Amino acid sequence: MSACDTLPTKEARLDQPDPWTEADYLALGETKSRIELVNGGLLVTPAPDRAHQGINFQLMRMLFDPARAAGLRAFQESNVRLASNQILIPNLIVGRMSRQGGVCDASEVVLVGEILSPSTASVDRVLKRQLYAAAKVDWYLLIEPDMSTYESVTLRLLRRFGNDYEEAAVAKQGETLQHEQPFPLSIPTEALL
Repeated sequence: MSACDTLPTKEARLDQPDPWTEADYLALGETKSRIELVNGGLLVTPAPDRAHQGINFQLMRMLFDPARAAGLRAFQESNVRLASNQILIPNLIVGRMSRQGGVCDASEVVLVGEILSPSTASVDRVLKRQLYAAAKVDWYLLIEPDMSTYESVTLRLLRRFGNDYEEAAVAKQGETLQHEQPFPLSIPTEALL
């Protein structure tokens, strides 16, 4: 069995003691919750709400063709192996990964995107930022909706410098995020809502 295979769900249990291995994690199979493996522990968050899903859909719609024109693929909610016993599920990824398989390596990923939500905002801004930078993912797109009404959104495109990210471009509500790297991007914030 390869690391990308998934074992039947009946072979794994959520109540096992830490640390979790990648094999234990993959044995969970498909779950209703979003479960990520971080340093041998599980990070469990609820499934995204409809507003979150709508933003992700519109964003993928805008990224798919430009990514493809650059020879890249774009996916939603894919498992990304950042290190041993560390698998995250970004809202979106763009990179040079196969269309098949259950887990891709961070080395194949050019850009990750995370849409902030009330339950994940601090994790996305701090922990995941550190983990993606350590895994050498060069571009990080943070989508920051107004979580009380979902009537506005700010986009932040971050570029990796060493073990952290620096802001490369920002678009607030009513503006368009434009940048030539990692592939030509033009994302109007109005179109995400």
